[in-house]
Amino acid sequence: MKNAQLRPIRPEDNPALARIIREVMTEFNTVGPGYSINDPEVDHMYEAYRDPATSRYYVLEIDGKVVGGGGIGPLANGESAVCELRKMYFLPEARGQGWGRKMVSQCLEAARDLQYRKCYLETVERMETANLLYRKMGFEALCGRLGDTGHCSCDTYFVKEIESEALH
Repeated sequence: MKNAQLRPIRPEDNPALARIIREVMTEFNTVGPGYSINDPEVDHMYEAYRDPATSRYYVLEIDGKVVGGGGIGPLANGESAVCELRKMYFLPEARGQGWGRKMVSQCLEAARDLQYRKCYLETVERMETANLLYRKMGFEALCGRLGDTGHCSCDTYFVKEIESEALH
């Protein structure tokens, strides 16, 4: 790995991110109704996350190739102080190298900067490595969903309190 970076999304990243999201979701058999693979934003990630007052999205680029991404935005039909960790997916070549932890940390820092108090996420149980990461990073499992994201096929929910700067 010569050159790797987490950076803010750019408009030209849209096609690569759509491909990554579709590949990874297909890999984990999360392609039917009620999964985020069907969200209209998949093909327009830059546009979906460009409101600097509420959202951030980052891409992982290794040797000039986009190999993953993740972001935060307001929780649909949820409390205004709660953001959602969204669309965090990595190609196999980027896994197992600590990038997931770095991406979650980057997203939580952005959430803190945007004054969110909690970060929520939805996933599926079979994404075992991701679930382990969320637990290690202090996310607590919930018995049910928050808000109404439209992702009714997800079966695993987590939330994390976001520490204020004063606690650091």
